[in-house]
Amino acid sequence: MTLHELYLALVVGGLVVLASIGATRLAAGVGLPSLLLFLGVGVLLGEDVIGIHFSDARLAQDLGTAALAVILIEGGLATRWADVRAQLAPAGVLATVGVGVSSVVTALGVHWLLGLSWQLSLLLGAIVSSTDAAAVFSILRTLQLPRRVVGLLEAESGFNDAPSVILVLLFSSVPFHVSGEELLGDLVYELAAGAGIGLVLGRVGAFGLQRLALPASGLYPIAVFGLGVLAFAAAGSVHASGFLAAYLAALVLANAGLPHRAATASFAEGIGWLAQIGLFVLLGLLVAPHELPGELGPALVAGAVLLLLARPLSVLVSLLPFRVPLWQQAFVSWAGLRGAVPIVLATFPVVEGVPSSHRVLNIVFVLVVLFTLVQGPSLGPLAKALRIAPRESTRQVLVETAPLDVLDAELLTMTVPRHSELNGVSVLELRLPEPSVITLVIREGRTFVPDQDTALRVGDEILVVTTRLTREATERRLRAVSRRGPLAHWFDEYGEPD
Repeated sequence: MTLHELYLALVVGGLVVLASIGATRLAAGVGLPSLLLFLGVGVLLGEDVIGIHFSDARLAQDLGTAALAVILIEGGLATRWADVRAQLAPAGVLATVGVGVSSVVTALGVHWLLGLSWQLSLLLGAIVSSTDAAAVFSILRTLQLPRRVVGLLEAESGFNDAPSVILVLLFSSVPFHVSGEELLGDLVYELAAGAGIGLVLGRVGAFGLQRLALPASGLYPIAVFGLGVLAFAAAGSVHASGFLAAYLAALVLANAGLPHRAATASFAEGIGWLAQIGLFVLLGLLVAPHELPGELGPALVAGAVLLLLARPLSVLVSLLPFRVPLWQQAFVSWAGLRGAVPIVLATFPVVEGVPSSHRVLNIVFVLVVLFTLVQGPSLGPLAKALRIAPRESTRQVLVETAPLDVLDAELLTMTVPRHSELNGVSVLELRLPEPSVITLVIREGRTFVPDQDTALRVGDEILVVTTRLTREATERRLRAVSRRGPLAHWFDEYGEPD
């Protein structure tokens, strides 16, 4: 490549990145994962439209695997341990038993309804059985949902890539041969070794960074992210699950009380977005649009089997021991979004030379696009219809100012909902745990600093500065007063999460 060609490639790459970033605004406005627009950019750049030819499935697989690792690291760094702690067991069952049930039911459905061979049917079932971390994170974090539901879905999407990858690799063997003992042995080893490596490196990294004074604050985010990449690579080098190792290492590091947490989260979010853009544009380039209309019918059939039968059954079987309410199970079932993960997994059999595997890639691509269009925008209305949205909730605002970081402080914002007992309660009567304090009130477009006698009203947006140690107690007090008033404790109301 000449210097002129390098400049031209960088211009095209910069324009693609900027166009993709601009597209996220449109996607967020309609409740869609940005992946659809990124995929669209890739298709437009492809050989059927602008004319860029790309058909290297192995390169797409390698780059896609690396990008998925980056996305999972970002997801782990953005996940609060308090949200997922109580959901580890159900999420683990969903990510293993649920993936197995979903794979088998989908494979049976497409084999009988579409007449695909058993190998292609099993591959298709395994490929679409995994929910997508990027899609789940990008949609759920824009909705106000109970923390237990968000934690369950986020943990599931962080865990279930590993079993899906193992199944896809086994089903991609040529000649096709599956051994039950081999399957079980690989699953146990890869998951156990991957989890162990991720947890150990996360703990060791946290121990070192807590005691190591780096010369520049900007080095901490790089060190944290580098540890996540190291966990991914170390696990992969011993044939364990790199995806699981990366996610767990990042989860441990994010919740270890490391310095410069806000800067680390912002850095990880930016790298994660860059990985998503590159990954989805690349996958959009990989497919040939003129081949997709012929797979519309099979994609609709496979997607309907997955969405209406396989996913609900896998959720029901997996969550049965945990007494999760049926309406929450219904939402968890519908919120099992697919995205880049299935498309990347669909390149595995292509690389291994499985006959007709290009057709599976096209079916998966069409399925992901169509059903994301259906599921993404409907999650908000479905949460309201099932009445699982919390009556009152706070959300974290990441602030880059040094004082908050130095003081280990966090900024929360909450809107006083209708029919809330917070209406008419003064700041003094709230009795927030020290050192939490309401610093600002936004009322009907007017912003002011409250005093102790200021009474809150319905619709007020309040900003609360608290610390990491008192955040949970502050949220509980706000919920308790919102439900039963200032004397909530007299009525045995302690603000338990919905």
